[in-house]
Amino acid sequence: LSDGGIETTFIFHDRIELPANSAVHMMRSAEGRAHLRRYFRRHAAIALANGAGFLFESPTWRASPDWADQIGVSVEELGELNRASVALMADLRRELETDRSPMVLSGCLGPRGDGYTPSAIMSAEEAEAYHAWQVENFRDTEADMVAAITMNYVEEAIGIARAAKATGMPSAISFTVETDGRLPTGQPLGEAIEAVAEETGNAPAYYMINCAHPSHFSEALESGGRWVRWIRGLRANASMRSHAELDEAPELDEGDPIELGSDYRRLVLMLPQLTVLGGCCGTDHRHIEAIASACIGHGHLPAYAA
Repeated sequence: LSDGGIETTFIFHDRIELPANSAVHMMRSAEGRAHLRRYFRRHAAIALANGAGFLFESPTWRASPDWADQIGVSVEELGELNRASVALMADLRRELETDRSPMVLSGCLGPRGDGYTPSAIMSAEEAEAYHAWQVENFRDTEADMVAAITMNYVEEAIGIARAAKATGMPSAISFTVETDGRLPTGQPLGEAIEAVAEETGNAPAYYMINCAHPSHFSEALESGGRWVRWIRGLRANASMRSHAELDEAPELDEGDPIELGSDYRRLVLMLPQLTVLGGCCGTDHRHIEAIASACIGHGHLPAYAA
């Protein structure tokens, strides 16, 4: 298991202002770090209760150099915040990890631009050069891997996978899709995943889908193809709305946690290789609890043996 939508939880539930919707800003104060510890402990507790492993995803989705000004920090301080984020998770792992619930530290990278709209598309070479800065910050920490979250065009995903490969860090690549199951560029999901594999020498350890509702991509997964077997993680949205509708919505759409858990169960039964289950926009601990209840045991995902 992993956590839910960290930014939407802090903004809409805790009423905390996040400059540029960047959760890494929380690392700048003792109060913010305390919030992060409570947040991760609450989600890790669900894994512990279910005998599942837990994947800590650092609060650094918007913590690459271009976001420094919007967050209100220097690039140098931003590097320190990236490293400190992993250190905070490492402390929690030492506190919480058990033999039944092994825990993984993942350094999270997000898109250079908007998460929903690929407004300025880089070449794969430009993306590798840009994202290498954040990957190298994670390399110097206790992070076990890096994860590129909410990739909305393939060149950026290729660049991050190459940057991780160059530093010797395992990587996960997670694409977002529109309601038709295609990337915001219109490219089919399977074509994007196969392109990353081909252009990086199969560098990513696995692929994920995030920031979309299961109803948006289930049909694409049912179509089959070898690329489907490479998807090992899901971090779905609570809402069935499109990205454009979510952008315009004045309030958070929390969806139905039980229904989302059922959607996950159907996907787990269809794709038995799925082993990383978390949430994205609009989800919180209630959704993760519902996903755990629906998918762990009961003939679905096995809990770890003691």
